[in-house]
Amino acid sequence: MINIVLHEPEIPANTGNIGRTCVAANARLHLIEPLGFKLDEKHLKRAGLDYWDKLDVRRYLNYRDFLEKNPGAEIFFATTKARHTYCDVSYPDECYIMFGKESAGIPEEILKDNPEKCVRIPMANDIRSLNLSNSVAIVLYEALRQNEFMSMQLKGELHRLSWDD
Repeated sequence: MINIVLHEPEIPANTGNIGRTCVAANARLHLIEPLGFKLDEKHLKRAGLDYWDKLDVRRYLNYRDFLEKNPGAEIFFATTKARHTYCDVSYPDECYIMFGKESAGIPEEILKDNPEKCVRIPMANDIRSLNLSNSVAIVLYEALRQNEFMSMQLKGELHRLSWDD
């Protein structure tokens, strides 16, 4: 199972969208406090639709608490400051992919301690960053692709018709 980690997320709608994506991808969501919202906030629930109760979500007091409760975790750090793109690394099936808060990203002290585990999504030079929930989806699905989508449904069916007709 892939693990998505949000370091101090600020916008409830982003976290709700990410939660829904995690449910669809069979990924676990880890939230490192402080959060910029309450988990019962309506914007969070609206963005997560009726999937939030199906989400495997864990909360941590801070980054140190996260590390202590996940010893030996192989963590990749998604940041606009990385030297490697998100496609340059191999994601093991139990890895953790961390994303920072919307206004500032992951603290540089954390990035500096993990330079080879930092990954970025290529963008045009004049763009500061992508939306957090979009970034999570891009990197998460690359990790899933590398792991052959880990028993996910790969073929879709039509609702009223059949592909074989």
